Amino acid sequence: MYAGAVEDATDAALVARIAGGSGAQAEAELCARYRRRIYLYGLRQLRDAAAADDLVQDVLATVIERLRAGAIEDADKLGGFVLGTCRMHVINRRRGEARRSRLLALYGDPRLGDDAAPGDLADLDRVRACLERLPDRDRAALLLAFYAELDGEALGRELGVTAAHARVIRHRALSRLQGCVKGEEER
Repeated sequence: MYAGAVEDATDAALVARIAGGSGAQAEAELCARYRRRIYLYGLRQLRDAAAADDLVQDVLATVIERLRAGAIEDADKLGGFVLGTCRMHVINRRRGEARRSRLLALYGDPRLGDDAAPGDLADLDRVRACLERLPDRDRAALLLAFYAELDGEALGRELGVTAAHARVIRHRALSRLQGCVKGEEER
């Protein structure tokens, strides 16, 4: 493929080709067209080359997934959709970092080193044991909510329930886990 071919197809044509299922070459063209823009946006917002590289991968994966599903309503505004996806990924990354910072301030660094208090390892073992005792759905809800950082809506899709029900499952699972860690009997 020659260098000018990437710019030959309009965004609308790329969207149509990807949504139509003949996407491998169109997806490669889309990636070539937007990779640098996403990287520069990530570098400007995140101020870290590795984070910008991660952003490129995350955004392109999300955009291609949405294109394959036919979820882009106005194909001529693909650039705006890509930019909006970039912004949402950066916002989610910042939220995760802020949450981790708050948790570190409250509970200390989870990467226990040699200077860890003797009780710290026992606490981790207790949490691990309590997680293993939880029903599969509760354990999955907690891991998806807190490790994968899924919100209620995404958690509901993963669990096959409504967003409201997913939040209830998450809340109850967290209560069970806290009760187990504190040594309380299950009622």
